[in-house]
Amino acid sequence: MVARSMETLDLESLMRTYGNDVLRTAYLYVKDIHLAEDIFQEVFLKVNNRYDSFRGECGVKTWLLQITINTCKDYLKSAWNQKVETTDEFKTQQVVEEGYEKIEKKEDNQVVKNAVMELPDKYKEVVLCVYYQDLSIEEAADTLQIAAGTVKSRLNRARQKLKSSLERRVSYEETRRE
Repeated sequence: MVARSMETLDLESLMRTYGNDVLRTAYLYVKDIHLAEDIFQEVFLKVNNRYDSFRGECGVKTWLLQITINTCKDYLKSAWNQKVETTDEFKTQQVVEEGYEKIEKKEDNQVVKNAVMELPDKYKEVVLCVYYQDLSIEEAADTLQIAAGTVKSRLNRARQKLKSSLERRVSYEETRRE
């Protein structure tokens, strides 16, 4: 999307257009839907307070994802997050509410998601931007504030690490079943 003036985009329209992208990115970073929803709200509060700081040098989606990623990083570095331990209490409730078929479908993709989430941050960020947010290399570079060449090399390295990780997981699962 070509950068537009923030005057032509009100907060509600931004939330409608890019809200799912912001929520998905936050969830992939913090791995908890409730925290992702909190971050979603914080991102749009920041956007509301920073309308005038958008200079149009990048696309609106890129700008929003940049704010989202930075907000997630701030949360993950926060002292509160370092001291609080999460539980799996909500997973049991999720199974009851959604039914087993939906949960099984989600688990099919969980192995890949887990492998992505275990990547070092610099590789995980480029994978999330390019594959989960469908950003171009240039948009990912703008979002992450790094050079496009760096995005390409990190993406290549991330693919190598993912391939190796997934091969180990498959091998482990096969030996476990035997």
